[in-house]
Amino acid sequence: MSKSRRPLTVAPGCDVAPLVREPLSADAAVDLAAMLKALSDPVRLRLLSVIASHSGREACVCDISTGIDLSQPTISHHLKVLRTAGLLDSERRGSWVYYRVIPEALQQLSRVLGADSQGASTCTP
Repeated sequence: MSKSRRPLTVAPGCDVAPLVREPLSADAAVDLAAMLKALSDPVRLRLLSVIASHSGREACVCDISTGIDLSQPTISHHLKVLRTAGLLDSERRGSWVYYRVIPEALQQLSRVLGADSQGASTCTP
């Protein structure tokens, strides 16, 4: 399988079920592991937090670098890992690149890791 950016795949109209309700498919486990691996690095977790908490939920790479004591190439590498994992999207505007969190990716992580105490289906009617 390619390590390129791939969102968690699910059946049409359904979300991935929480881990406590049913086992993940092999493909969903690969995708989830890529996201969790990207988030397991403290620098990447911090970068994601900086972007998510920035006004408008997006930040220019110049804003992201402020306060993080790493070289620009190292920060760019970490941002690429987050993009490849499907957690960030980016857009070039002139000479700057703006990053934004993909809300659906965070929601997907939340649903998969969350325990559904009611046992309700996550499929929409």
